[in-house]
Amino acid sequence: MKSEVKKIHVSCGHDCGGACVFFAHVNDGVVRRVETDEGEEPQLRGCARGWAYRCKVYSPERLKYPMKRVGRRGEGKFEPISWDEALDTIAKELKRIRDNYGPSAILYDGRGGNRGQLHGSMSGLRFLNMFGGCTTLWGGPSAEGNVFASRVTYGTLSTSNTRDSLPYAKYIIVWGANPAVSIFGTNTTYYLTQAREKGIEIDVIDPYCSETAAYVGTRWIPIKPETDTALALAMAYVILTENLQDRAFLDRYTVGFDKFRDYITGKEDGVPKTPAWASDITSVPTETITEIARRYATSKPASFFIGFGAGRTSYGEQWHRAVSVLACMTGNVGKLGGDAAGFGRGPVGAMIGPAIPIPPNPVEKGVSLRGGLDIKLRNSIRVHYSYMWDCILKGRAGGYPTDAKMVWVVASDPITQHPNSNKGHEALQKPEFVAVSDIFMTPTARYADILLPVTTPWEKNDLIRPWCFGPYYLYLHKAVEPMYNAKSDYEVFKELCPRIGIPVEQFTENRTESEWLRHIYGISEDMKAEGVDFDKLEKQGYYKMPISKPLLAFEKEISDPENHQFRTPSGKIEIYSQQLADLNNPELPPIPKYIECPEGPNSPLAAKYPLQFISRQAKNRSHSNFYNIPILHEIEPQRILMHTSDAKDRRIKDGDMVRVFNDRGVVLIPVRLTERVMPGVVILGAGAWFTPDEQGRDKGGCANTLTPERVSPGGSFAINSCLVQIEKE
Repeated sequence: MKSEVKKIHVSCGHDCGGACVFFAHVNDGVVRRVETDEGEEPQLRGCARGWAYRCKVYSPERLKYPMKRVGRRGEGKFEPISWDEALDTIAKELKRIRDNYGPSAILYDGRGGNRGQLHGSMSGLRFLNMFGGCTTLWGGPSAEGNVFASRVTYGTLSTSNTRDSLPYAKYIIVWGANPAVSIFGTNTTYYLTQAREKGIEIDVIDPYCSETAAYVGTRWIPIKPETDTALALAMAYVILTENLQDRAFLDRYTVGFDKFRDYITGKEDGVPKTPAWASDITSVPTETITEIARRYATSKPASFFIGFGAGRTSYGEQWHRAVSVLACMTGNVGKLGGDAAGFGRGPVGAMIGPAIPIPPNPVEKGVSLRGGLDIKLRNSIRVHYSYMWDCILKGRAGGYPTDAKMVWVVASDPITQHPNSNKGHEALQKPEFVAVSDIFMTPTARYADILLPVTTPWEKNDLIRPWCFGPYYLYLHKAVEPMYNAKSDYEVFKELCPRIGIPVEQFTENRTESEWLRHIYGISEDMKAEGVDFDKLEKQGYYKMPISKPLLAFEKEISDPENHQFRTPSGKIEIYSQQLADLNNPELPPIPKYIECPEGPNSPLAAKYPLQFISRQAKNRSHSNFYNIPILHEIEPQRILMHTSDAKDRRIKDGDMVRVFNDRGVVLIPVRLTERVMPGVVILGAGAWFTPDEQGRDKGGCANTLTPERVSPGGSFAINSCLVQIEKE
């Protein structure tokens, strides 16, 4: 007699560009197959990564038991130990370091490798703050420049319409985004396809002729990396000088446009930001700049679809602010088919969503950072992710807020995901103790003193919120029992509590897993305000909020400005920011400006390293997740993309093994020659695991072997401000 097959709702649960509906078909405690959403429209259908998730859960490379290091850090030599020994050792080290150096000496790196609201890295913050606190990291690797710009300009991160607004546009510019691969909201490509099928023109601005450009784009407009702000300013010049701006909108809803106008026309600095000026910088032809500016201004409504790639530069926040000004100049904010060109969070819900409550961090007592624009204040108590390695090496003597004696990494792989991987190798030799919790032996896991095996999202119940755009929530059901000896992060911290003197009932509040998830729902203002039916969510695994039309960011602020002001100090959209003026930082001007990047095409360093290097999201990974799933490698082998003309100059042929290098490191990787990348630019997929050989040369294709630790003045990772040279190996 055949046993029953149960259909259980699951999802990936990582920091992907979406959050999709999947069902695991479970028989005799084993997932036999998976399927995606086939319910009512709009369906939340998954990509190849989700379809391959069964391979991840049952991978023979799963960590099977706790381990302690027996070789050098980074060597990857371990021996198995019991959970009791592992947790006792961590507890002993936690107490020793706190008592000898203070809690700030514990540096906690918890990221989006597990986005669960109960079982993810936030449970670690709850635990450590109860223990006495820790030093945390700040600065989203994806979008910190955009976050900064949206807070300055709009006073909020909820700046985007729901994606079903896109087919109502008359013209769309996709800029620095590739949603066909990065997802950027589960149904984004679905709605872009609808727009294209309606005959809507879609121009794609990118150094790379992306899958999005090929699939839905009307035209690919290549642009030099790091120069996007110049193009945006030149578009503003055309709109202004041809009197195409919506002056009534600017007068009613914005402050400071006159100061921006003086800069654009050259009255402030003597340099008019003309299409010819921008063309010399960007390589975009003057006639193309003029054409897209006119079309964007005269197509009512028009929509920017902006990504994060162009903002991951040395002054990335300036581009984000500049495109928001263009949206204001044309009156496209708060309009169906328009877009504010801000951070991109939808008008409903929160990007991260409800989570297990986290008590205040005693290390940060008396300091409020919520929404703050003062980067110096933020750096005084936290460490930017880009500076993690420098902080460990230099400590307080180097101006950092901690001398890190212990590093704990949860749901993160900083050796792969943080800039300058070779420096990370050096830095992780220094702490007195390193603990890592992970599913696999990742590059970072190889540096652990104690390594803990944790569960995948399919091995526990949890809540997750879509990445930005909703409008829906997901309840992840436990599909199978934890593999081998793995525990969830929440269970790890729970079992540590009695070992370090925290009453278990204080950490758990005497709640079971199910009770915690219902409690998290109960304290979520967003979920209740949006009418989420928790019982329905829990039963079927997802809850799609019933909406009859697209939801628009700033609809109330535009339709009724007297009663619904913007959340800025002025109550209006701030083209000129007095907050920034008060900081008196010339690198954070109160209006958006073009500032040349120090490692850009005109840098003196270009004589030595003449190729601009950028990374992109890969089809077969979510950041560094899924890198070790063999079936996904067949979709897109890791190769560096190079224009045929650049290869010809170097006598490089397609498929050759090449050496990509700069002062930070060397990557050995096969090359793929293509016309889809502009000359002078080379591109590598992000998230490949750092795999150094005996000489320290990376063989895994890790982009961050080469990227700088530089941080923009607004806090953005400046990883796309990077110069390299390539030679045949």
